[in-house]
Amino acid sequence: MTSGGYTWRNELRNSWFLRGCFLTTIAIMTLLGACMTPAGKFDRAAATMWLQREEVVGKGFRHVVYWQNGGSHQTLHVYLDGDGTPIIAGRPANDPTPRNPLMLRLLFLDPGPAVYVGRPCYHGPAATAGCSSDLWSTARYSELVVSSLAAAIRGIMTERGYNRVSFFGHSGGGTLAMLLAERFPETRAIVTIAANLDIDAWADHHDIPRLKASLNPALRPPIQESVVQFHYVGGRDQIVPPPLIKAAVKGANARLILIDDYDHLCCWTERWPAILSEVASAE
Repeated sequence: MTSGGYTWRNELRNSWFLRGCFLTTIAIMTLLGACMTPAGKFDRAAATMWLQREEVVGKGFRHVVYWQNGGSHQTLHVYLDGDGTPIIAGRPANDPTPRNPLMLRLLFLDPGPAVYVGRPCYHGPAATAGCSSDLWSTARYSELVVSSLAAAIRGIMTERGYNRVSFFGHSGGGTLAMLLAERFPETRAIVTIAANLDIDAWADHHDIPRLKASLNPALRPPIQESVVQFHYVGGRDQIVPPPLIKAAVKGANARLILIDDYDHLCCWTERWPAILSEVASAE
């Protein structure tokens, strides 16, 4: 059957052509995704959430940051990620950038102002001068790492006019949140999720060498009493089990909140709006 010279064969041919183009495009996108580095994939995840990427100078290192702009209050929410992938097959990873963008998802839910601050040598520059695998293995919470993060955050606060800060950290990011908070008298709150608050007890529990080049929050002076602390832990967490966190929580304003059916990664995005609401009332 024809109409103006156009046959059903043409229609069928066009249909298969369009389908072929679509499948080819999907295949190319999949191939490109497979070839991307962990840092590239993390960037792509941030882009899908419309987060603004920048680089800021710390102390001896540059830090990749992602912004969730918004809000008019003067308390800046600083998000600190876990250790990512420091070790692969028993050897230091070439790129320790987190494979799971959990903290980006939580940042995206924050009405802001909020900023994700990457660690030294994460998110791309792991092979550049000054970076060594120690900074994401034995020295992942070292003075070198913490002081550079502190300098980067101080620069952000000064440049953008924030006079208060609250720290949010997942896993090893919670370790860093505790170490950073003591350096910022402007700290209003600390929120940790599945945080490694005693790195020696954690290493002993997993029967691995202690991170001797790192600072241990459990051995540091108590956080100032004016800071409200919320330490969340999943009852099913096998990476940082609840007893390890419970033993390390200290301070009159420190609260341990156990959620029985959660683990190290699941299902913190579901609870995050309620957590933010609770923190806002304390700030």
